[in-house]
Amino acid sequence: MIFFLLHFAFFLKIYKESNDKKLLQEIYDFIFRQMELSIREIGYGDQSINKKMKDYLNLFYGMIDKIHDWDELILESRALLLENFLDNAKNTDHLALYFEKYRLNLTNNTLNSYIKGVVKH
Repeated sequence: MIFFLLHFAFFLKIYKESNDKKLLQEIYDFIFRQMELSIREIGYGDQSINKKMKDYLNLFYGMIDKIHDWDELILESRALLLENFLDNAKNTDHLALYFEKYRLNLTNNTLNSYIKGVVKH
């Protein structure tokens, strides 16, 4: 789930300046609704689900806050940033390079290119 949240944090970081705030809100709502459903399918009860969702939301907003200045960081700082979110992470330099390529891919494509054919708007 952590990797998923990291991907989504980068996604929102890149597209938050998009003109289509309503669409981004719909994507955000859908993502977290699906996470809640996944937790329910695992078999957690209502109280546990609320706690898990709160933990995931806090983690997600922490990620967004930390990756805000990602563009200005050097590789070592990026790797250290990722270590904060990943327990027992190995080869975080590799992950930092991966997320930089992911960020560049997002930057070089439009929001519509990712949702075309998936969301009708």
